[in-house]
Amino acid sequence: MAKEVKFSLVFRDMWQSAGKYQPRVDQLVKVAPAIIKMGCFDRVETNGGGFEQVNLLYGENPNKSVREWTKPFHEAGIQTHMLDRALNALRMSPVPKDVRKLFYKVKKAQGTDITRIFCGLNDPRNVIPSIQYAKEAGMIAQASLCITYSPIHTVDYYVNLAKKFIEAGADEICLKDMAGIGRPVSLGKIVEGIKNVKKDIVVQYHSHAGPGFNMASILEVCNAGCDYVDTGMSPLSWGTGHADIIAVQEMLKDAGFKVKEINMAAYMEVRTQIQEMCDDFLGYYIPDLNHINNSLLVKPGLPGGMMGSLMTDLEDNLKSLNKWKVKNGQPELTTDDLLIKLFDEVAYVWPKVGYPCLVTPFSQYVKNLALMNVMQMEKGKQRWSMIADTIWDMILGKAGQLPGPVAPELVQMAKEQGREFETQDPQSYFPDKLDEFREEMKQNGWELGEDDEELFELAMHPEQYRAYKSGKAKADFEADLAKRKAAKNAPAAGAEGPKSVTVQVNGVNYKVEIAYGDAVPAAAPIAALAGGAAPAAPAGEGEDIVAPLEGKFYLVKDNSETPVKVGDTVQAGDTLGYIEAMKTFNAIRADKAGTITAILVNSGDSVEEDDPIMKMA
Repeated sequence: MAKEVKFSLVFRDMWQSAGKYQPRVDQLVKVAPAIIKMGCFDRVETNGGGFEQVNLLYGENPNKSVREWTKPFHEAGIQTHMLDRALNALRMSPVPKDVRKLFYKVKKAQGTDITRIFCGLNDPRNVIPSIQYAKEAGMIAQASLCITYSPIHTVDYYVNLAKKFIEAGADEICLKDMAGIGRPVSLGKIVEGIKNVKKDIVVQYHSHAGPGFNMASILEVCNAGCDYVDTGMSPLSWGTGHADIIAVQEMLKDAGFKVKEINMAAYMEVRTQIQEMCDDFLGYYIPDLNHINNSLLVKPGLPGGMMGSLMTDLEDNLKSLNKWKVKNGQPELTTDDLLIKLFDEVAYVWPKVGYPCLVTPFSQYVKNLALMNVMQMEKGKQRWSMIADTIWDMILGKAGQLPGPVAPELVQMAKEQGREFETQDPQSYFPDKLDEFREEMKQNGWELGEDDEELFELAMHPEQYRAYKSGKAKADFEADLAKRKAAKNAPAAGAEGPKSVTVQVNGVNYKVEIAYGDAVPAAAPIAALAGGAAPAAPAGEGEDIVAPLEGKFYLVKDNSETPVKVGDTVQAGDTLGYIEAMKTFNAIRADKAGTITAILVNSGDSVEEDDPIMKMA
């Protein structure tokens, strides 16, 4: 009898791999019946890493989204699954143990059946506790092998890793080929090896289309015994996304596998709704290049799930860099120029930092480090001159054991800065925090939520949740969307267009300045016309402390830190605040001792590179 291969629609990842945001809950609930009618999916990826964070960023409650979005699939007998970053759970940074344990209880109660657990370092110390916590909560624990291609990441390496996860109680194994650079024949050998360890273990294959290997890889893993294959669908298939369900189904059918048929009328209905979501607002955050396959991705090995946001980030970085180049009489770079420089630097940096698998958060760390190197070197500065603390945590082993050795120059730099390499269990560095967050909710009069889901959301994404509760997140999103819409519908050359628009959020008006072409609006944070945030502190005496890069300014990165204030005396090397850029908090440190005389921007404000943010005398 023919071997059956089942399909999963990775709806969450389709959007994350294309751009920045996910659909609203009303859009998700509307499209679910049509996905079900397609009749070809046994699983749908509904939520997980990135999904809930971006919900908060545009002002929507992610708990409501997950509950309403998973419900129709359960009623139809389709399993739902989510992406889970092990030690990091749903975010970029490590999570306390008590928050991790609550995570699985909340997601199970909300309707998620399967959690796909992965660690970008493939460190069993990070994955195995999550396997246990998920099973205790009643979820199916799917442990992932993060696939990459290096001298260290051999077939035996992956088969032995899968054996450890199976022995620890994993219900299923996923080959998470997040960059799509796994070589097809080797992937087939990995699946064969896993099935030799445990014949009936369920194996699921996840791959991105970008570099061009993944159709061959899908065929190889299925020939070796793979049970489930992740797919996408038009208009978000291929490119930085996933192979389209139609092509995969037809290929496997021709190869003699038993596969479900596709209701093409329902396919077209889902396709139409996805396009409507793009036209509504999501398409304004999807760069055109993300629709195109690109074999240049084979060299840097960057994952499709990151490329969605990378191209958007790169636009801002390019503007910032070219602004500096114009100011200094140098020729500007194009997007392609910067992209090639970045890819080359990623290939250089990756071995130097010990070959972490290029998947969240380590793909962002390696990419950010490479991009910072490129930006600094383009300005005549030294490579490695800006390394965020979270990147140092990866290099030093605080997030888990790196697969390979760290380069001698980074070891020496760590020694010069008084940084020590770590060997303890990564969880030991992040003590329990739930009681602190419960107290914060009590003081603010916030409800803990059904199954403690609101408490969980604050504990998992503190800064984003606070911005969501205050209304700032929605205001910032609406303002940014208005600017993007205006820019896309910019007037023809020589014609006059509006200089600003006003958007209303929760009854409050916000003025948004609009720039066309190369024009740059005044460097000032968006200010509420009525009922908005308090104005920034008045300017004092002394020298400007400027933003080292573009992003969002924060005085602290979590509530364990005490923010600096006007009148504080600081020493050289003290942390003054942070710029959150590319999902990383980059510390701003004092160059010398002095007194803070002014704080010129509010926490959460967007700043450009070289914007004054404080004054110090």
